[in-house]
Amino acid sequence: MNDPATIRRLYGRAQGHKLRKGQAALVEELLPEVAVPADGPLDAMRLFGEDRPLRLEIGFGAGEHLAGQASAMPDTGFIGCEPFLNGVVGALGHIRDGALGNVRLHMGDALEVVERLPDQSLDTVYLLHPDPWRKARHAKRRMMNHGPLDLIATKLKPGAEFRLGTDDPTYCHWSMMIMNQRADFAWLAQRPADFLERPADWPETRYERKARRQGHEVWYFRYRRL
Repeated sequence: MNDPATIRRLYGRAQGHKLRKGQAALVEELLPEVAVPADGPLDAMRLFGEDRPLRLEIGFGAGEHLAGQASAMPDTGFIGCEPFLNGVVGALGHIRDGALGNVRLHMGDALEVVERLPDQSLDTVYLLHPDPWRKARHAKRRMMNHGPLDLIATKLKPGAEFRLGTDDPTYCHWSMMIMNQRADFAWLAQRPADFLERPADWPETRYERKARRQGHEVWYFRYRRL
């Protein structure tokens, strides 16, 4: 298996604009209550105090999709991973406003959390609008590479789903090439509408709305773990 540590370095700023007083309070008060434990093995019992299905989102942005899924499936545990503080603050706001007790957050590298989960423990993994790293010399930084996908595949249950969303043509083509090389995932699309139209159970994010306003096409990929 390729070593996922080859893309372990995170690029970019951890924080954007300065937090307002209310946002800072969320980080100080709510984040410790919902944060993924910093070390040790992870499972549903440790995260939520009971055995329940687990789903994980890599890079949840401002948390709209994560919160929408968690609200729709209150008996499922959701793990959201995001390296940027402002995104974490956005998700904390959704957790507070929706009284979502089934979400845990990790501010940092998602693969550090994935590695600590039991094999075949995840029902779904979401990777929505990841940084495309358009330049060829940056291709190794993309999450859609065999190293990270080997790890994700190990943690998904047989029959579980991996979802990818992107509005970047380069990333779209790259991802299709990478996934076509794998024998452990089956693409679920049967017709063009299956990857050109957002599924009903796929909450829209502000990033996706912005992409459409800018005239970008958005692609929705669903794969089943074999």
